Amino acid sequence: MAKFSSISYLFFLFAAVHCAGVEASYGRIPTRVKEGQSIQRAINRAQPGDTILVGKGTYREQITISKDGIRLIGDKAILRPPVTAPKKPNGCVGLAGDGTAAGICIIGPKVKLDPFPGQEHRKVSSVDKAVRDVRVEGFEVRDFQGLNIAIVGAKNTEVKHNTVVDGTAYGILTVGSVATRITGNKVSSSSLLFIGICMDDKSDVAVTKNTISDYGIGLCVQTNGARVSHNTVRNCCAGAFVDPGIDGARVTDNRISDSNPFCPSAGGISIAGATNTKVSGNKISGITDNGKPELISSGIAIFDFLGRVASNNVVVNNVLKKNDQDLLVDTTGTNNKVANNKCATPEALCKKASTVGSQVPVLSLTIAKTLCDGRKSVLINRDEGHTEVL
Repeated sequence: MAKFSSISYLFFLFAAVHCAGVEASYGRIPTRVKEGQSIQRAINRAQPGDTILVGKGTYREQITISKDGIRLIGDKAILRPPVTAPKKPNGCVGLAGDGTAAGICIIGPKVKLDPFPGQEHRKVSSVDKAVRDVRVEGFEVRDFQGLNIAIVGAKNTEVKHNTVVDGTAYGILTVGSVATRITGNKVSSSSLLFIGICMDDKSDVAVTKNTISDYGIGLCVQTNGARVSHNTVRNCCAGAFVDPGIDGARVTDNRISDSNPFCPSAGGISIAGATNTKVSGNKISGITDNGKPELISSGIAIFDFLGRVASNNVVVNNVLKKNDQDLLVDTTGTNNKVANNKCATPEALCKKASTVGSQVPVLSLTIAKTLCDGRKSVLINRDEGHTEVL
């Protein structure tokens, strides 16, 4: 069993509690959990605002946090699924469909969920009482059949500096929450799983400085006004996908590269029937269909989708290179501005000044977003056409 020396423990305690700005429940001594002990038992015994420090080791359990202000901080702590099914599963069981569970479930005691719609995840129908001010930091969470970390109907949650591996449906999902911050996490899969980080919140979500690799979709943007910035996404099918009907998302200063060779098609940033999206300062490279002649992959794409028209979107000051096509616009929407991007194809869209009110030949799209083998794909077929670009 791993043990702290008194000096190292005091240093860890100081760094976790003081340097990170965490006050241990207004003067309460933080609870320390060692390998072989139960993290959930420590949470159950904690008071709102308590800090729980989890030491080095592997912990096989599912965790629920429903108390305000809990700070759960790991020091080389690894969370994996329990060997046997828990007698009392956490509140996120079934969140991504039958048989799915979450490693860490942050959920209020009075959150109601809609039935599973058949794909993606259940929506939050009502929140009578949100759990507030929870922080989860410093864990390795891996191999949960569903979601590694889920934030459901919460407020002011912070998930930071965790390593999240092989969450089959989602690495991290926040749904029906307010003011979630997902920062500095490393999210990866070993077999091109579904979605790395998905934000389906009510408002005010920020996803920043994360590294995501080997997922079907790296960043799933389903929140109006979402702030998605300074992330690194590589070896995915879709780097960032802004869903139909989403308004005012900001996708800025991200690095997206090297689409996975097993993808049916690929995209760097896709504005799919969204409005008032700002895409700027991103560096996108190596987005390719890997030699499939019937498909086209693009660095940044604006298109209508599922009956939603893409309009009032701004794509400026991005750097794109070594993509099958750097920019693609195919929409009946108006006021989409594409300007001052450093790119090569198509030439008409890569000029410093935006093209206003002219017909620019590009490849139009027939697009279907599908679920196949638990993965989300964007399938794109070629045909010649024209689009109006503003």
